[in-house]
Amino acid sequence: MSDFSGNEHMLDMYLFETFQNIEQLENCILDAEKLTSYSYTAINEIFRIMHTIKGSSAMMLFNNITSLAHSMEDLFYYMREQKPQNVDSTALSDLLLEGVDFIKVELEKIKSQDLVEGNCSRLIDNIKKFLEVLKQRNQTEIFVEKPITKEKQQYYIIPDKPISASYSNYYKAIIFFEDGCEMENIRAYTIIHNLKQYTNELYYNPSDIIESDNSIQIIREKGFTIYVKINKAYHELHEFFLQTIFLRELELIELQDDSEFAQYYKPMDKVISDSDIKVPQLRNQNKTEIKEKQVYTSSVNQSIISVNVTKLDKLMDLVGEMVISEALVTQNPDLLGLELENFHKAARQLHKITSELQDMVMSIRMVPLEATFHKMNRLLRDMNKNLNKETELVLIGEDTEVDKNIIEHISDPLMHLVRNSIDHGIETADEREALGKPRVGKIVLEAKNYGSDVLILIKDDGKGLNKEKILSKAQENGLLIKPENEMTDREIFSMIFLPGFSTKDNVSEYSGRGVGMDVVTKNIEKIGGTVSVDSTEGSGTVITLKMPLTLAIIDGMNIKVGNSHYTIPITAIKESFRPSDSDIIEDPDGNEMIMVRGQCYPILKLNQFYNVSTDINRFAEGILIMVEQDDKTLCLFADGLLGQQQVVVKALPDYIKNLRKIHGITGCTLLGDGNISLIIDIASLIN
Repeated sequence: MSDFSGNEHMLDMYLFETFQNIEQLENCILDAEKLTSYSYTAINEIFRIMHTIKGSSAMMLFNNITSLAHSMEDLFYYMREQKPQNVDSTALSDLLLEGVDFIKVELEKIKSQDLVEGNCSRLIDNIKKFLEVLKQRNQTEIFVEKPITKEKQQYYIIPDKPISASYSNYYKAIIFFEDGCEMENIRAYTIIHNLKQYTNELYYNPSDIIESDNSIQIIREKGFTIYVKINKAYHELHEFFLQTIFLRELELIELQDDSEFAQYYKPMDKVISDSDIKVPQLRNQNKTEIKEKQVYTSSVNQSIISVNVTKLDKLMDLVGEMVISEALVTQNPDLLGLELENFHKAARQLHKITSELQDMVMSIRMVPLEATFHKMNRLLRDMNKNLNKETELVLIGEDTEVDKNIIEHISDPLMHLVRNSIDHGIETADEREALGKPRVGKIVLEAKNYGSDVLILIKDDGKGLNKEKILSKAQENGLLIKPENEMTDREIFSMIFLPGFSTKDNVSEYSGRGVGMDVVTKNIEKIGGTVSVDSTEGSGTVITLKMPLTLAIIDGMNIKVGNSHYTIPITAIKESFRPSDSDIIEDPDGNEMIMVRGQCYPILKLNQFYNVSTDINRFAEGILIMVEQDDKTLCLFADGLLGQQQVVVKALPDYIKNLRKIHGITGCTLLGDGNISLIIDIASLIN
């Protein structure tokens, strides 16, 4: 890398924007392929993205990414200008997606601070060969320049004279970036870096865009001004500047002679004063129109800003500490028995503000599932091609939002489940036709809110699960935990998530080794979620992921067992009651159960389960908390309830996590009296 390798902000911005561009590029390719041809709009969009990636990668001196992006840009420049006919869209998509994969790998290397040394020469050669074939097939094509649309006139400066075809011209450009885009000096440097490919006779103000952060404010207030002598026509240079990312306003003026250029073109260590730079005026518009445009642009662009994820995490931690501090103050044992009306009034107001602040921070961290869902389109496309299947993906509720930490944990499980549905579930087109089904199989990804949880359903209309085959395979591998006749359908189906379990006889690129599906349960359980399976043989399978909306702060019921404190998520509690000893019954194995409204429920004594000493052993002296998870119910026996409270979830220390004897605990929290409370994982206890 260059001298800027130590500038972490610059590298972070490069990674953020390039990852976004690559994701946009991949979606654009897949959408174009579905239409069986690349539209003029898609070609323009891909050209713009590759131009942006080429420029930013060149600035950072990632030469392999730059070279590949340049070759892809050349290909789409030809397609945009010459509009060739009979383009093999499938072959073109394969080339582009292979390039996308290469850039993704290199970006991950950059992110991990590894050497960026991937060899893309084969890819570049293939792109060049594809371009040569296009040129040979379309030698008679004549390009007619597409006129600049009125839509462009609403946002950029359009010349009020015929476009000049002369060369060796002198130009002045004034550029304004979108409000809130941040790092305007680095973006300005990118323009200069790209412009130097065509000329070295240029001057820009402010000239200390890398050395001084003060240049950011100058660019925001007065724009970035460039004087350049370049061997390009007006429309070519105009097109060059339009490729600038986060461009808000552009004024490009063709100078009549070199007098103004000569006035400002000086050695780079001589900077013109701020007073010499004029605020750009839009041509062909009156002052009223300019004012209206500026107000509109400002209101739109300032409504959304980019924020570093680290800052959000820190803000969430601070809010969590504030919630704990509020509890320490308002629930302080020293206040017991005191009549403090004004204090309680102030405490209620503090709690209201704290709750609102917490809700606002939580909403900021919420991310729609759209990007995660759309990633599955690429997986579907590749598997259809390799397995010779026809499958379509239907997305429902992709605007459902969850905490960003949840997003990080569900990407891999979703990929495994969709891959499994295509490989195991969906039949080939001929098989489906013989069964009277549509030739094209369907996989539905659906997300929806379910109280304080979110449900993600993966449905397919394939062959479904074969219970006999699952049981046979489980028995063969010694995985049965109870007699077959005592297992429900859902329990049998859930065995596909066991490590090493696979019903496929042949190992393929996508499945058959018995790994992958257990990753689903591990990742979902890490975030306090559950996985369930329902299937009808011959009709299809539905896999349901149930997860909390957030992991940071939960509503909990605090309970006491001896001198220990535990917290149960409110969403898992069905009811609590004090039983009489006569209500307790025992099953043939000696396990204690309770009869409630004609139904028997198992009882778990927390003092025995966690080996906690307590003086309360009789059921009539304690309390039972009935908890429910995925239609399974369990009654927890504790000494008593301490009350409901919003608690901040803290991760358990690693040395406690590594103790295999610790079950049913998902984290801990700090109570108002200073005691530590362990947060109970209901799903783990029930299972």
